[in-house]
Amino acid sequence: MAKRAKAAMPSASAFSVPRRDGVLIGRMTASPAVTVTPGGQASRISLRAPEKSRAALSRALGLKLPETPKTAAQTDSRAAIWLGPDEWLVIDEPEVDLMAVLSSVKALHSAVDVSHRNQAIMVAGPNVEATLNAGCPLDLSEAAFPVGAATRTVLGKAEIVLWRTDAKTFRVECWRSFADYCFTLLASGARDAAM
Repeated sequence: MAKRAKAAMPSASAFSVPRRDGVLIGRMTASPAVTVTPGGQASRISLRAPEKSRAALSRALGLKLPETPKTAAQTDSRAAIWLGPDEWLVIDEPEVDLMAVLSSVKALHSAVDVSHRNQAIMVAGPNVEATLNAGCPLDLSEAAFPVGAATRTVLGKAEIVLWRTDAKTFRVECWRSFADYCFTLLASGARDAAM
């Protein structure tokens, strides 16, 4: 009986999903009070790992995975947002293959490319908190939700990841299928906040 040749394991990038065009291209809402714009394309992974794997994953990513609820860590274009005790959303520039970055890590973890699933929406301006509060029940004052804070929450009926990137700017990460709904809700909130 002939021996079967051992199949080579495909590279992580062999499993990467091709990028899609953003679903909100060309949309924008702007006023002196707030601006709502689609975020650019990004590379994203949903990362799950036990505590003993965090150090190896942090080294590979070049940033320390946050361990505190409602926080994010960032270096240059790469960010890791804490979503749970063993879960993070990692975001980087679209040309970065995050799956390849993590493919050499031997420590136990699960990494799923979700770049195609999410759409970012940027909300910025002096009335940014009021705009978001049109659909998000959180206290978004800087005292309660400071720069760098991030969390999984809701916007109207859609689950989102909300990240305060600076004093008057938030990044909303939503599923592509909810992008139009979220953008329309935020645009309505922006109009109300401008009054």
